[in-house]
Amino acid sequence: MKRAALSQPEIATLFIASSEQDSNLYHATRFMAPDSFIYLEIKGERILVMSDLEMDRAKTQASVDLVLSYSDYENRAKGLGIKNPTTVDIVHVVLKEFKVRRLLVSANFPFIHAARLQELGYSLKAKRDPFYEQRVVKTAEEVRYIEDAQRATEAAVATAFEALRRSTIHQGGLWLDGEALTSERVKKLINMKLMERDCVAQHTIVAGGEQACDPHNEGSGPLPADRSIIFDVFPRSAISRYFADMSRTVVRGTPSRELERLYQTVKDAQEEAIGKIKDGADGMKIHQSICVRFEKAGYKTGMVNGRMQGYFHGTGHGVGLDIHEAPRISRTGSLLQEGHVVTVEPGLYYPGLGAVRIEDMVLVTKDGCRNLTDFPKLFKLD
Repeated sequence: MKRAALSQPEIATLFIASSEQDSNLYHATRFMAPDSFIYLEIKGERILVMSDLEMDRAKTQASVDLVLSYSDYENRAKGLGIKNPTTVDIVHVVLKEFKVRRLLVSANFPFIHAARLQELGYSLKAKRDPFYEQRVVKTAEEVRYIEDAQRATEAAVATAFEALRRSTIHQGGLWLDGEALTSERVKKLINMKLMERDCVAQHTIVAGGEQACDPHNEGSGPLPADRSIIFDVFPRSAISRYFADMSRTVVRGTPSRELERLYQTVKDAQEEAIGKIKDGADGMKIHQSICVRFEKAGYKTGMVNGRMQGYFHGTGHGVGLDIHEAPRISRTGSLLQEGHVVTVEPGLYYPGLGAVRIEDMVLVTKDGCRNLTDFPKLFKLD
């Protein structure tokens, strides 16, 4: 006689976070709030527990099935003898009603909450990103959101490039309207144009000369003439919450022949990588092919005088509600899938010579990819 399979205890998904900071929570609820709130998925039902301040807004805006009152459950907790109920106490009262003892949480779930839940007898399992696998494959609507942010990015970078074109060269630097043209001035132009297009940027990079040889140096001070200047702009739409990402490298003035060769090598490598992207392609192999190409061209990677030079970052990453999300085109890599939106951004960095990084965003399709970036790859701004 066959034994009936024992049913597994119900497991609930739990978030205690701010959806303004936690993209998984925003994805699940489509509700934007600056303060932490409770979100549960139990037996297919999506539940919010909200403060009185946010109750009405949550009922009209959140894509959930049920919105419960935090203060109601706070009173229930007090009725059970808990004098000053914490957020975890509220969760405990709700879960008791649903008879759930097992919880699935994200990898960044607050430790203090996890420890208290375990004290109360709950079993917790943490899941790494992508917490919601469906976030990785973008819908047509999500692609439109990303493209809208990208158009704003391109308009902002075009404004910055126009300022560089209008600048004059004096004593190895760029001058505009009688003042030195600085990274700070150019970043302000970019960020103001993005705000006009309902986008918000943080950590915009406008780095020239030696500063550009550090990929995450945001740039400061006067911009140089005749040397490469890297722009890396990655704003988030204030309306849709989706990011865009684009890098360009330009020179105002006359670059050296060595710098021109560096630029062409990176540009050719990027175009080769874009040509290899399609459904089922291996991100690790695409990255490795770039590394091999650079080595064959004579551009070595390694530590020189205590500083890394060459190619020492990944080739690409996913873009969506986070600026860096799955999948990866890197030495660890991921298999690409139709519907992924990824960057392709090889770069080479050599102190004394200069740096080049060129980045587009592409949508992976069945037989290739569609480039979501329309902005030209200019090198010399005349």
